[in-house]
Amino acid sequence: MATIAERRSLASRLRRWEGLPYWLVLPTLAYLALFFAWPMIQSFELAFREEGVWTLDHLRTMKNDLRFGEAMRFTLLLIVVIVPVQFVLAIGMALLVNAKLRGRGIFLYIFLLPLAISDLAAGIVWSAIFTETGYLNTILQRLGFLETPYIWLNPLEEHQLLFAVVMAEIWRSTALIMIILVAGLQGIPRDYTEAAEVFGASFFQRVRHVILPMLKPALQVALVLRVILAFEVFATVIAITGASTTVLAAEAWRWQTSNFDSNVAAAYASLILVLSVVSAGLILRLLRTPSERLLR
Repeated sequence: MATIAERRSLASRLRRWEGLPYWLVLPTLAYLALFFAWPMIQSFELAFREEGVWTLDHLRTMKNDLRFGEAMRFTLLLIVVIVPVQFVLAIGMALLVNAKLRGRGIFLYIFLLPLAISDLAAGIVWSAIFTETGYLNTILQRLGFLETPYIWLNPLEEHQLLFAVVMAEIWRSTALIMIILVAGLQGIPRDYTEAAEVFGASFFQRVRHVILPMLKPALQVALVLRVILAFEVFATVIAITGASTTVLAAEAWRWQTSNFDSNVAAAYASLILVLSVVSAGLILRLLRTPSERLLR
């Protein structure tokens, strides 16, 4: 029989272990507070205050900016076009990597190569492909498809600029989504897909009715991350289009470096933050798992 003192000692040790997870999370919370929360607070203060007075003048300046509408439209167009295409490609790539195929590791290494390249470098690479004397025109001329170089990046044709940026972003960042989806696929027991196969389900039926529903948590993470990063696209657009078009992040940079107005730059940054948070909330709500619906 344990004495009362021993029982109290055991209870004390258990209470200490119950609090251990919170102590382990504390460094991460401190890091987020110092490098994310505090800068965001400072950004909002710059956007809504001037000389100690709260004001909406900086938001009005942003809204009346000649390039604000263009930046908003092009940013939203990028998200609408890039995200669906990337997810279809990423799911296909993830299924290929997760399949029991000989040499699947080679596919993984090939898919991951673009992740080693920065945004700016990717933009420069694709600019070299699409310029008038670039690789694409050179190949098409040698194959006889073109007699004279075609202007792929016409500043007056927004759809051409959009296509070039979309291609660069899909090439550069699809692998990031694929990695998350591969991790999610590896967490799905093969018993489910094998049982569906035994009952005569085709490959696409297994993907639609078995794999995708069980992949929702990974899809949530990947979609939230991709949409947030899409709102922050900057270097790729500048490298490919120059000043022909713009995005929200580029306008924040322009107001900070060219117009030397930190307040309006902070207003643009705050708008990007708000759009990112709202989009993340909508994604998490629309892609709720059955267990999350029960909790609500």
